[in-house]
Amino acid sequence: MTLPKVAFICTHNSCRSQIAEALGRALAADAFESYSAGTTIKSEINPDAVRLMRSLYGIDMPANGQHPKTLDQLPPIDVMVTMGCGVACPVLPARSREDWGLEDPTGKDDATFIATIHEIERDIRDLRSRVLAQQV
Repeated sequence: MTLPKVAFICTHNSCRSQIAEALGRALAADAFESYSAGTTIKSEINPDAVRLMRSLYGIDMPANGQHPKTLDQLPPIDVMVTMGCGVACPVLPARSREDWGLEDPTGKDDATFIATIHEIERDIRDLRSRVLAQQV
């Protein structure tokens, strides 16, 4: 069985979308394949995201091959999740689309960053349940 492909899209593909890709791989690999990309990418993943994901979940995003990617580097996707970037979202062919409306924690304190990570974890778990029930 081929799993649906979910793309997490954010402006810079350096923080929220990278966290979602990592948590999707770790927590929902039985339900969907996780990817991320951005419209105007940064040169590296946000160091606070890397540090906190390693600390909280033992996930080393760069060591797992994650890096900022542009939209044209995505495979054909089934579900597009925008992270709440406050910019015009790209139009990609997808079976469904949703926006998680998350504020960017870049430059904020660890508590704010961790709250965003936990919100993404809840959203990943919810998306996993909906995909497994085929309600996406």
